[in-house]
Amino acid sequence: MNKDPILHIKDLKVSFQSGKKFVAAVDGINFELKEGEILGIVGESGSGKSVTSLATMGLIPSPPGRIEHGEIIFEGTDLKNISEKEWRKIRGNQISMIFQEPMTSLNPLFTIGNQLMEAIQLHTGLNKSQAKVRSIELLKLVGIPRAEGILKDHPHQLSGGMRQRVMIAMAMACNPKVLIADEPTTALDVTIQAQILALMKDLNQKTNTSIILITHDLGVVAEICERVIVMYSGQIVEQGDVRKILKDPQHPYTKGLLKSVPDLRGKKDRLYSIPGTVPAPGTVLKGCRFAARCAEVFGQCHEEAPELFKMEKDGHEVRCFLHTLKEGSDKHVGVTS
Repeated sequence: MNKDPILHIKDLKVSFQSGKKFVAAVDGINFELKEGEILGIVGESGSGKSVTSLATMGLIPSPPGRIEHGEIIFEGTDLKNISEKEWRKIRGNQISMIFQEPMTSLNPLFTIGNQLMEAIQLHTGLNKSQAKVRSIELLKLVGIPRAEGILKDHPHQLSGGMRQRVMIAMAMACNPKVLIADEPTTALDVTIQAQILALMKDLNQKTNTSIILITHDLGVVAEICERVIVMYSGQIVEQGDVRKILKDPQHPYTKGLLKSVPDLRGKKDRLYSIPGTVPAPGTVLKGCRFAARCAEVFGQCHEEAPELFKMEKDGHEVRCFLHTLKEGSDKHVGVTS
């Protein structure tokens, strides 16, 4: 499998207007998506995950939002600089997105067939009968048994899991090179959730589509992702290989997320939760953005903002002063458990 980057986000900053000033919802993030890779982005609500995905799709509403600076490099082209006409050729064709709630993405007035065939005809130039054949193929590909009958149904006639499968079929209609899935299993029960994840992994293997999976569920990330990015308050606080991060998390926030996952092997009186909430954008003006909630905070954390520190573990990066000596040396200082 070719592991060259197909998408490269460089120093991306996205701000939204609040009163008379703009505040950053995503603040200087950098990452690569390799060809054929499944990359997970995790974090609590308000951490900047969905804004990152909308910026990548060219869907930041303006006003009130704007991309302050940075690059979104897709196959050598900076998408930040292209026109809306050029975006329409790429969006849904080469880069597709599955949204969190299919009932807000599917039009309740039109049948599944109408919506699926329209998406196919818009980007491929197939006629109506060819688009219908392709629609049936796609619905079968995503595991819908009576594909031809589904074409005549309206969204409200389908279950949540079936609607999500239709959304995946629409996203895969043009064999995109990049698929962004924004919390695609949040509203589904665990059985259907497992089926949708297995389906996405299967599509990735069959079509070599690169996938960005945005979620707050570390169990989902462990299931299908190869690398993971942990976001907090608009910044990347840790990124690296999924197995290494799950086995040996280095940032106190990642540790807190993992401790919050229920463990069926042992009984606890209470589930762990990280104290406090994600700060509103623009409210932390000095120091580390996680300092107010961190169990391992010390003086420097309140005064300076840590940079991403590259460890010696295969590109593993962590934004924490616990990994540098106070003198500024790059020597790794281990995090206490």
